[in-house]
Amino acid sequence: MSEPLSDPVPVPAPGPTNSLVDVTGLRVGHCTRDEPGWLTGVTVVVAPDDGVVAGVDVRGGGPGTRETDLLDPRNLVDRVNAIVLGGGSAFGLAAAEGVMAALADDGLGWPTAEPGQRVPIVPSAIRFDLG
Repeated sequence: MSEPLSDPVPVPAPGPTNSLVDVTGLRVGHCTRDEPGWLTGVTVVVAPDDGVVAGVDVRGGGPGTRETDLLDPRNLVDRVNAIVLGGGSAFGLAAAEGVMAALADDGLGWPTAEPGQRVPIVPSAIRFDLG
């Protein structure tokens, strides 16, 4: 029997909440609408100011996404500023507009040819939860 090539990679212990909020630099927000006639929500994961590398695997017969093609490693964009996951079917994709506006106000995003102007990169996906 041969010897292992290297020591096994240690498995990190989970953080205090064992969730995304344990990842240093990420900010996570969520809102739910669950009054009569509604059962939907949105979750936003905001990256540190310099962004994060992200990837996506889109599946299903009717995917609803926005800017997920940017995550293909062959494309120019190499970091995202936030990710939005929402309900509300195709209507839920509009939640990314508010996130983009807030990040733009903070001066975050992909630099453009215009000095000081940036376009926040906010891929998003939705699920059909309209009943």
